[in-house]
Amino acid sequence: MKLYGALVILLTASVACGLKCYLCALADPKSCTGTATCPASFDRCFSQQPEGTNLVTKGCMPSQLCIASITCCEGDLCNSGVPTADGAVPTGPGVILLLLSSALITLFI
Repeated sequence: MKLYGALVILLTASVACGLKCYLCALADPKSCTGTATCPASFDRCFSQQPEGTNLVTKGCMPSQLCIASITCCEGDLCNSGVPTADGAVPTGPGVILLLLSSALITLFI
């Protein structure tokens, strides 16, 4: 039960702290390592790579502004991947999902 309480506190703290996204402007995809905590109204991370370039722009934006040429995602630091030719950004599981699955396995096994 203590683990369950710690998990609830962790999830609450992560929501209260706001969304975190990688942040860079027209940078080499491998050098985009800066992060920022998004303002409350910005609920998505985005990546955009202008066609024909090897430069990427990443940051925070409201979901209403996500359009076809901009790849948006939900979750902390989800915009870490480099957009592929079709605009998709490969992402891995988030830390919270890993902690949640560990907690569920511990509780039910």
